[in-house]
Amino acid sequence: MEKIYDIVIIGAGPAGLTAGLYASRSKLDVVILEKNAIGGQIAITDEIENYPGAPKDSTGPTLVSRMKEQALHFGAVIEKGNVTSFDFNNKIKIVNTDDKVYKAKSVIVANGGTPKLIGCPGEKELTGKGVSYCATCDAAFFEELEVFVIGGGDSAVEEAMYLSKFARKVTIVHRRDKLRAAQSIVDKAMANDKIHFLWDTVVEEIKGDGIVESIVFKNVKSNELHEHFAHDDDGTFGVFPFIGFDPVSHLYTDVLDMEWGYLKTDDNMVTNIDGIFVAGDIRVKSLRQVVTATSDGAIASITAEKYIEENFE
Repeated sequence: MEKIYDIVIIGAGPAGLTAGLYASRSKLDVVILEKNAIGGQIAITDEIENYPGAPKDSTGPTLVSRMKEQALHFGAVIEKGNVTSFDFNNKIKIVNTDDKVYKAKSVIVANGGTPKLIGCPGEKELTGKGVSYCATCDAAFFEELEVFVIGGGDSAVEEAMYLSKFARKVTIVHRRDKLRAAQSIVDKAMANDKIHFLWDTVVEEIKGDGIVESIVFKNVKSNELHEHFAHDDDGTFGVFPFIGFDPVSHLYTDVLDMEWGYLKTDDNMVTNIDGIFVAGDIRVKSLRQVVTATSDGAIASITAEKYIEENFE
C-alpha cells in the first residue's frame, strides 16, 4: 500500500524541526524534507544569547543539534530532499523531490530564506574566494587578516564579534550613521578594540583575480568613491555581507498568497489552501528570530493535527 504521511514538512530549520517534534510527539506520521544542512540560518550563527533557557555558551549548531535529537526521539523522519514541485489541489497533497514522491494529509511549508546579496559587480564571481555569508564556516580562513562586515543589524554585529576572534581588524560597513542592532550587542562591539566602523557607506564593487583584492566603497551622502586594497603582506581580505535574507518562496508563486515574497497566514499558520500551513521566516511577520520560528512551528503542527482530525477518519 502506498504510504501517506500525516504531515510533510518542507524545511528543517527551527520552525520545521519544532513542527516535527510536536507532530511526532502527538503520534503523527511525519517526514521533514531538507535539501541543505539541517538548521537553516541558525546553523551558521555562532552565538545564541536571546533564546530562552539556552546555556550561556550556546551556538547555532549546538541548539540545532538538540532540536534535531528531540524530533528524532519522538519518531520524526528527516530525509534529504530538494522539493521541485507539488500538487495541493486535492485532499491528499503531493510533494515531489528530485528523486521521490511524497503524499500527505497536510503540508507545513518552512523553507526559510537565503542570505541577501549585496548585488554589486564581483560579488558572485568572488563568493568562496573572499566573499562569504557564513562567519562560523569561514572565519578561520581570515586569521590575522582584515575583514569587512556589511550590514548594521543584529546578525552583522554578532558575526563581526565572532570574526574579531580570528581577524586582525574587522570593519563594519553600514549605509546609515547608526547601527540597527540591539543596544546590548552594539555596546559589546563598540568596546571591542578590533572592531571599527565605516558609516554612511555602501559597497559598489568587489574586485580580484580569483581572490578578493580590493573593494570599492561609496559614501551615500557625498557620493565619493574610495577603493580599499589588500595589504601587500596579506594579498587578500574577507567580505562578509549580513544584510538580511530573501524568503525561499518562488515555488509557491500564484499558489499561496504572498506579500513581498513572504507567505501570508493567519495567527494559526493557516494559508489560503486547506491542509497547507506555513511556519518560520518564510511567513509574513514582524519579527524573524529563532524563538518566533519555533513558536510558528508548534502552532502549525497543532493546527495541522486538528485539520487532520476533522477531515480524515
